[in-house]
Amino acid sequence: MCGSELHALPEGVQRVSRALQEAGHCHAPIMLDGAARTAQEAADGLGVLLGQIAKSVIFKRKQDGVAVLVVTSGDRRVDEKKVSALVGKVGRADADFVKAHTGFSIGGVSPVAHLNPPVTLLDQDLWRFAVVWAAAGHPHGVFQLQPEDLKNLTGAPVVDVVQATSEVAA
Repeated sequence: MCGSELHALPEGVQRVSRALQEAGHCHAPIMLDGAARTAQEAADGLGVLLGQIAKSVIFKRKQDGVAVLVVTSGDRRVDEKKVSALVGKVGRADADFVKAHTGFSIGGVSPVAHLNPPVTLLDQDLWRFAVVWAAAGHPHGVFQLQPEDLKNLTGAPVVDVVQATSEVAA
């Protein structure tokens, strides 16, 4: 992208695109025809495995109200107890909290370009895949990357924060 293409994109996608460009990331966001509000919708729209969707889940840390971003594979479920053990007690974040802290609506939360930098954790299960796709700031926007790119873009640690696979309920 040379820059002029950004003006046709929603504001959140523009913000993500700028952050990716500034970081030298080689894959610009793309807009899907259908919504990608859920990991399954994104996987279906891209024709990839559900696990290749790097879903962003926002929690609210109870002690100070800071946003906690957990990025995990679309086929995994975050274990709140594991997250709390790493960053302090967390609870679910409502749509207003997510929008106010990240600048993104639920269903389009990108792992980068947040209004207020969150505490971020990356789940190790993302490394099962050579290529993953993350939300790009809008329910129709996504971008391609490798798990290692995600680590480099966010500076976040790679940890185990998901339920055991026998406990996973899509």
